[in-house]
Amino acid sequence: MARVYVLLGGRVAEEMVFRDVSTGAQNDLQRATEIARTMVTQFGMSEKVGLVSLEGPRTQMFLPIPTHSPKEYSEETSRLIDEEVKKILSEAHAKVREILASHRQSLEELANLLLTKEVVERPELQAILKVRSLESVKERKRSAGSRDSEAVDEKKEQGEVSG
Repeated sequence: MARVYVLLGGRVAEEMVFRDVSTGAQNDLQRATEIARTMVTQFGMSEKVGLVSLEGPRTQMFLPIPTHSPKEYSEETSRLIDEEVKKILSEAHAKVREILASHRQSLEELANLLLTKEVVERPELQAILKVRSLESVKERKRSAGSRDSEAVDEKKEQGEVSG
């Protein structure tokens, strides 16, 4: 779902900041729709359609061009698939809107910066998002992981954790 969120992010940001959507987000919407359709038709990730794989991969072996194989399911199933794809995209859209709303100030700053310059460099983006470097994030995770491990070891010594 994270890929769908990322693909819808630009579109939702345009809606929120400019109250309009440009055609630039069209390819992202197309790709998000394809991922949602694959989730439903190939990976069985839909309650209504069920745990079933209805289609194989939609690309030919040597060509990275999507192909449309003949439907191997009924019109009713096709309708259900379309409903589930729309549901996935609608829920993802709402989640992305929620995430961006919780970071509205950063979104506005980034949008204003992008209106003045075409490319935003990493340090500028990190400053807006108030994010440390990737290395410091990895270090924090390692540090937290070692603290968690030490806590488990301590509980084992006290007989609180089996293992």
